Amino acid sequence: MSTVLHLIDGQETAEAARTGDIFNPATGAVQRHVAFASAAEAETAVAAAKAALPGWRSSSLIKRADVFFRLRQILADRTGELAAIVTDEHGKVLSDAVGEVSRGIENVEFAAGLVHLLKGERAEQVSRGVDVHSVKQPVGVVAAITPFNFPVMVPLWMVASAIACGNTVVLKPSEKDPSAAVWLAKAFLEAGLPAGVLNVVHGDKVAVDALLDSPDVAAISFVGSTPIARSIYQRASANGKRVQALGGAKNHMVVMPDADIESATAAAISAAYGSAGERCMAVSVLVAVGDIADDLVAGIRDRIATLQIGPGTDPSSEMGPLITREHRDKVASYVTGAAAEGATVVVDGTRKSFAADGFFIGVSLLDDVKPGMKVYEDEIFGPVLSVVRVETYADAVELINANAYGNGTAIFTRDGGTARQFEFDIEVGMVGVNVPIPVPVGAFSFGGWKDSLFGDSHIYGPESVHFYTRSKVVTTRWPDHTPAQVDLGFPSNH
Repeated sequence: MSTVLHLIDGQETAEAARTGDIFNPATGAVQRHVAFASAAEAETAVAAAKAALPGWRSSSLIKRADVFFRLRQILADRTGELAAIVTDEHGKVLSDAVGEVSRGIENVEFAAGLVHLLKGERAEQVSRGVDVHSVKQPVGVVAAITPFNFPVMVPLWMVASAIACGNTVVLKPSEKDPSAAVWLAKAFLEAGLPAGVLNVVHGDKVAVDALLDSPDVAAISFVGSTPIARSIYQRASANGKRVQALGGAKNHMVVMPDADIESATAAAISAAYGSAGERCMAVSVLVAVGDIADDLVAGIRDRIATLQIGPGTDPSSEMGPLITREHRDKVASYVTGAAAEGATVVVDGTRKSFAADGFFIGVSLLDDVKPGMKVYEDEIFGPVLSVVRVETYADAVELINANAYGNGTAIFTRDGGTARQFEFDIEVGMVGVNVPIPVPVGAFSFGGWKDSLFGDSHIYGPESVHFYTRSKVVTTRWPDHTPAQVDLGFPSNH
């Protein structure tokens, strides 16, 4: 059985002393192993990135841009190949995997514009004969720690911008589906990226802690659950590192009484059950305002009865399995315990049987959910949609703003005034108006508020340029024929 190895300084490493299993979620069988890095191996990757930093930092912006233009073409030409790797290890259906690659390409396209992105500012004659200009310089070695649910898109969120800004990177992908990260690193090499600029190490907490503690790592980018994001932020920042740590979510979709019921129903189903709910932007709470709830619940119940759940490689499948058996069982526990909490189980996906082995579960719909219930408070990360009924728009806003998470939210309405007020009122980082999953395009930045983000910078887009660079301001005066004078006063710009 093959082993997915580390890629350090452009070369795959030898077999590791420790390994983990990689499952095929559609069959439940172990299909290959993955190397688990020791602290020493993680430091070797950091050392390779550090050694490559001077050369990459001094490379011309045009040379860097050329790498991203070539990488974009590789990704576009071989999308199917990369998507198949994602489906094989993650389990999501092929069309969803293709969409993930497409969204990742957006970040490569953004990074290809680095000549414009890295421009500084200049002001002449701020004082007589004195000019001032600013430049953006790389922070150094960046560690990128990415989750299982988007093994292509999230690494490209981080790696593309970091490398474009002149940094070198150590990428630690999820050990559950690591092959896509190695594929990406090899594609970067094929596109002309020098060896050592992007290194990939696999593993568990041992590798992560080594990156968090390494004195040669200047910045940490992380996406994962809120408890881990908080822990990483605290440890890395205590070590003097720049940190962006994106945590969990509990995304609410508000449906107003005037909304188009068919559109809202279709959007809720797509956003709640797409990728088996294993998305940090999945809608997990449907907030029904006024008397629209009965129609919404009935419409969702009827339409999800025909959803096709099966292996991601099957063209007829609309939803694949969950990532592991343990995660499937955890998701199921929320549904089986919902009635005891006072919720109404409209559709119990745990009772659905499957001909195929694997980590499959049916979709679930819960009504009469209220704050305080586990199904409401926890990030389930599975195909479970909870319906909360409220009387007014104000009740909906109060509910969302009181929630610990602030990642994404949406409102469905025909009223422009209501939509505008929602945008103004809501304390959430990403907002959709009749758009259920408001993930920004690559030219904007992705990030939540409250317990969905630790650090002050969102990820990819313009804010990534700020995160992966340090500003330097240079004040310049050139000698002229004026006699030099000693002046111990504080300089003034006159």
